Amino acid sequence: MNEHIKKFLNEEQDPKAIEKITSKLTDLLMKNEEVGYIGVQKKPVTVFPDSIVLTNKRIIICKPKNLGLSMDFTDYTWDDISGTFVKENILGSEFSFTTHTDLTISIDYIPKIQARKIYTFAKEQLDILKNGVAPVAAETVYEEPKAEVVEQEEITEEVVALVEEPEVIEEIETEEVTDYAEIIPVAQSGYRDEKQFPDDTPTSKERALRDLSQDELFEKLQNYKKLLDNGLIMQGEYDTLKKEILSYM
Repeated sequence: MNEHIKKFLNEEQDPKAIEKITSKLTDLLMKNEEVGYIGVQKKPVTVFPDSIVLTNKRIIICKPKNLGLSMDFTDYTWDDISGTFVKENILGSEFSFTTHTDLTISIDYIPKIQARKIYTFAKEQLDILKNGVAPVAAETVYEEPKAEVVEQEEITEEVVALVEEPEVIEEIETEEVTDYAEIIPVAQSGYRDEKQFPDDTPTSKERALRDLSQDELFEKLQNYKKLLDNGLIMQGEYDTLKKEILSYM
């Protein structure tokens, strides 16, 4: 394969179509005109696809005819073109451009990567035509920020106040809670705990347990067990409560 064909086969272009186009472009190119990119249609069912050639001077649309024995060429110089567009579809993409005479030319079924390369090359050529030079990406230069020098005399009393020794907050020692029954809400435990609401008389607890039925005592024991399982009372406290309840059963 000729070397001048290989450079246009980077994005799945049809080699036969590229070879046919390049052989005919030899007599079509103007002085100092160079081919920058060639895109080839990739229709689901086709034998002779259309192609689009982009040079540094113009866009050339190539359409085979007579079973590929001949080809029609239509060209548009860059100063004739007012805008370029790419529309990506499920089956390839469509590249379009408009002229200053409001004429729109499109070529569809272009593979997406080819369509993007065509669009990029066209934008670059239009930018060169507009600005006279090829676009160059601006280099970002990072400059280390310089530390600001502050004279000693400029430091005010307010600034000094900001850097004074911070206020010392006195720590208050908290008392460890050992009796969890004291902080158990009535709504959560489901019963009135004697440690939460003690009566005035020392025998109120015994009378309360004595007045309960066997079922109520058993339910009370179950509630204590739930508190133990949830970590709300200690094992020793549970054993004491259990022993008291069992003495009345």
